Amino acid sequence: MKKHSTSNIQHPTPILNGDAPALDVGCFPISQNWLLLNSGKCAAAFNMALDEALLDAVSRMGKPVLRFYGWAEPAATFGYFQKFSDVEQATHLRPLIRRPTGGGIVPHDADWTYSAVFPPGHEWHSLKAEESYRRIHDWLRLAFVELKVKTELAPCCKKTLPGRCFAGHEKFDLLWHGKKIAGAAQRRNKLGLLVQGSMQPPSVALQRADWEKAMRHTAWERFQAAWTEFSPDAKLLAHAEKLARQKYSQNSYNQKR
Repeated sequence: MKKHSTSNIQHPTPILNGDAPALDVGCFPISQNWLLLNSGKCAAAFNMALDEALLDAVSRMGKPVLRFYGWAEPAATFGYFQKFSDVEQATHLRPLIRRPTGGGIVPHDADWTYSAVFPPGHEWHSLKAEESYRRIHDWLRLAFVELKVKTELAPCCKKTLPGRCFAGHEKFDLLWHGKKIAGAAQRRNKLGLLVQGSMQPPSVALQRADWEKAMRHTAWERFQAAWTEFSPDAKLLAHAEKLARQKYSQNSYNQKR
C-alpha cells in the first residue's frame, strides 16, 4: 500500500535501523488508552467500509483504534487515485475494491492486514505524512524484533512494476532480506488519520496471533498504549454497512477512474 493524494491521502524521517529499539515515539503521556478491534475475516467491501467508518467516528471516540482483520475471500484493493482499467489488467484477483487511501494494488490472498486510526489532536495526527509512514513501519519492525525476525526500513526506493504495492519498494517500507513485506497508505483529514497496512508474513512458521501480540506489546512499551477491547456500536456498524452497500460494492465507485 502507498501513497499520495490531494485530500491528504498520504505517506512517509528516518531512524534507520539495525536491531536497536530506537523508535521515536514523540511526546506521549504516561499511559494512553487505545482501542483494540479484531474483526476477523470480512468481505472486501465491508473491510474498506469499516476502516472509513472508523475514521469518521474516531473524533467522537477520542482514542486511537488498532484494528486487525482478514478477508473472507481472495481480493485486491487499489489506491484511491488509480485507474481501474490499469488495475484490472494487473491482477487476476477479484473483487477489486478502491481503498479510501492512496497507493498501489495490494493482493489480499495471503497477507495480514491492519488499520490504525487516530483522532484529531492526537500526536500521530499532527505528524507529517513521511514521519507517520516511517513510524508505523518502525512499529512493525520492533514487533518483529520480539519475534526474533530481523527486518529493516527501506532507505530508498526501488521501482519495478508501476502501481503494484509489493513489486519493488518505497522509502520506509519494511524489508526482510531485501524484499518488501509491509506497506501502508494513509488518509489524513480534519476527522483524523487512517493508516491501512498490509504485511506479507516473512515465514510460514510465524503465527498471526503471535504477531498481533507483539504489535500490542510493542505499542505498550513505545507509546504507553493501554489496550481496551472494542466492538463497534450500532451507529458505527450501521454506517459501515451503509458504506459497504452504497459505495464499496458499487461499480460506480470502484470504476470511477
